[in-house]
Amino acid sequence: MCYTGTVNLILFEAHELGKALPRRDERTVHLVKVLHKKAGDVFEAGLIDGGRGSGKIEKIAIDGSLTFSLDVQGLPPPRLPIRIAVGFPRPIQVRRLLRDLSSLGVGAIDLFGTDFGEKSYRDTKLLDDGGARAALIEGAAQSRDTTIPALSVFARLEDWLQKRPWEQASKSHTTPLLIAADNVRPEGAMSRMTPTKRPAVLAIGAERGWSDRERDLFESAGFLRLSLGSRALRTETACVAAAALALEKIGELG
Repeated sequence: MCYTGTVNLILFEAHELGKALPRRDERTVHLVKVLHKKAGDVFEAGLIDGGRGSGKIEKIAIDGSLTFSLDVQGLPPPRLPIRIAVGFPRPIQVRRLLRDLSSLGVGAIDLFGTDFGEKSYRDTKLLDDGGARAALIEGAAQSRDTTIPALSVFARLEDWLQKRPWEQASKSHTTPLLIAADNVRPEGAMSRMTPTKRPAVLAIGAERGWSDRERDLFESAGFLRLSLGSRALRTETACVAAAALALEKIGELG
């Protein structure tokens, strides 16, 4: 478990219940050193993929380990009906990207290889060593959520388009908006979209954008290529901008 930013909710895994947190655990450090909590004090807490409510420090042992109890009967906010697919960014950007999209409340995040993306980026250890999940949890903790987005990886854009994971995950019969962000050869602008109540699937390219071949693939798959504006954006900035615009258009910011 890793907390490197703002922590508004202390989150726990189900297997940690009934166990003491070690002195060096980031949550112990945050509770004792940052929030100055002591035995008997309560704090905002949640169970990952479970409820949220409060925790109580039952005991702080001589070795610095912390025993806690939870009362988490409240419901977390629902994950929002947005799926964001991203061409593999630089490894240093992946953690920030996952954290921020989790914090925004998106329902699912997909990563895939693109024609202009650096192939070595796909070898990031973050996806195998628990770092990706830690980043998603950090984003959830910041936004007082106990759920995290579903995370999937695809070798290539065409694999993602062929799989169409948004159809498999959908619990409704509403056809989602299919949008590929494209500031080079756009068919329109996201800011000018007509408001709708449909869920959204957003595809964001790697730093060098889409190839013409990939634009053809999107067109064949029913995606609109829409601009985020006149500026070239970093991948993680484009993801957050696209998510914010989509949330406004589908009425989820009200």
